[in-house]
Amino acid sequence: MKKLLTAILLSSNILSFGQAIEIVPLGVYGGSDESNLSAYLVGEHTKNEYISMDAGTIYSGLKEAIKLKTFDTSIHNVLNDYIKSYFISHGHLDHLSGLVINSPEDSKKPIYGTPEMIEVLKNNYFTNAAWANFGSEGESPIINKYQYKSFSNQKEFKIDGTKLSAKIFELSHVNPWKSAALLISTKDQSLIYFGDTGADRIEKTNKLENIWKAIAPEIKSGKLKTIMLEVSFPNSQPETSLFGHLTPKLFMEEMNVLAKYTGIKYLNNLNIIITHIKPKGDYPEVIKKELAELNTLNLKFIYPQQGKRIVIK
Repeated sequence: MKKLLTAILLSSNILSFGQAIEIVPLGVYGGSDESNLSAYLVGEHTKNEYISMDAGTIYSGLKEAIKLKTFDTSIHNVLNDYIKSYFISHGHLDHLSGLVINSPEDSKKPIYGTPEMIEVLKNNYFTNAAWANFGSEGESPIINKYQYKSFSNQKEFKIDGTKLSAKIFELSHVNPWKSAALLISTKDQSLIYFGDTGADRIEKTNKLENIWKAIAPEIKSGKLKTIMLEVSFPNSQPETSLFGHLTPKLFMEEMNVLAKYTGIKYLNNLNIIITHIKPKGDYPEVIKKELAELNTLNLKFIYPQQGKRIVIK
């Protein structure tokens, strides 16, 4: 009997430890193509309980995901039942227009963000002049479909409708304007998603370095397996005209800072998902080529495809 109980406990632990995180990109680009803008569903694999990391594109992304058989249900069901909440990194349209446009068809759920981000939604988007107030605060009439939940820097909170927990980290996006990153955790695994961000050297801040310091222990322990970070422009873009974004050169500068806190060998195990590439001309191909040429750290880059599930084990 003792051996049987031990075997059951061991198999249970293996199943628990093996719970993967999945990412379903609803939009991957950083502008221009309104049918494919930043939005990533993140949740525990097979549970159909997601937080949407930004929401530039929703409907078109769900349509593509169903076409690719990532989901075997309707757009309505995913929007209303699978997406449990939203995290909006900052107030630019390419990160929230899908949320606003689809709000009449959506179900009741929370929106997470920094206090500054919630103010942008309340004062600029969910207003009578711009749309209608689907939020929980602001102009009357208050429809109260979305519950605003703001959290200060690095304060841990639970994500409603899931078993996930999270922390928000401030980013600089054309200093003094801010964006945010979100660290999402299960019991055994974590992932960090970055909204738009400039490099510390360009922004003249230490916001990214502070994040690298904070997450280094989780990388070294093997818990943090995935970094989702933007590279918007090729290296030909002047550093004076980056508008709070990264190039391959600046991206690798930041990875080298991270390596100081982790050691290079620990970065080799990471899944690094490149987000927010501008689709202008040959930018996507050039950015991929430049990242490959500068990849002296032997990083594993993943380029997400709209609608195609990524499973992180």
